[in-house]
Amino acid sequence: MAPLLITLNDGWEGQLAIRLRGDRIPATIQQLQQRWQVQFPGKPFEYEFLDDSFNRTYQTEARTGQVFGWFAALAIFISSLGLFGLAMFTAEQRTREIGIRKVLGASVSSVVSLLSKDFLKLILIAILLASPLAWYAMHRWLGDFAYKITIDWWIFVLAGLLVVGIALLTVGYQSVKASLMNPVKSLRSE
Repeated sequence: MAPLLITLNDGWEGQLAIRLRGDRIPATIQQLQQRWQVQFPGKPFEYEFLDDSFNRTYQTEARTGQVFGWFAALAIFISSLGLFGLAMFTAEQRTREIGIRKVLGASVSSVVSLLSKDFLKLILIAILLASPLAWYAMHRWLGDFAYKITIDWWIFVLAGLLVVGIALLTVGYQSVKASLMNPVKSLRSE
């Protein structure tokens, strides 16, 4: 950080910035109030601490972070519902294929991997496309702050693993359900 100079601009008349020691704050404020009333008898004595002002500023940032967190959770939920619906549609479309594979001796895990494989390819492509874009956007945003931080690679790996885990849970449930169906019923209805 470069050196900093704080000056009072026009419109700050009647205001003071005072540095206090922390051991006698109430007594010092009382003395300041008495002197203020002597110097400025018609003006009320109002004070606030700089850390309180900073906390109010950062409360806004914290609320914004909470709002973004709720919207991110909502987006994950809606996308999981869409992925679940797509997996259900795919399993319904491939009912006959799953029935034939089950009759020929396919295990539950092979049917689950068959149905999950296509979704995982798309999700991995999405992660590979989104990660550089997200890194670039975060790098640009964080570069505007006075104290700079870098984004480590493991954050993107962790986010990718989380996305793959959510997708596997979503698609896996529908895949297991489809693979546990009686193959005779699925072949009879076709």
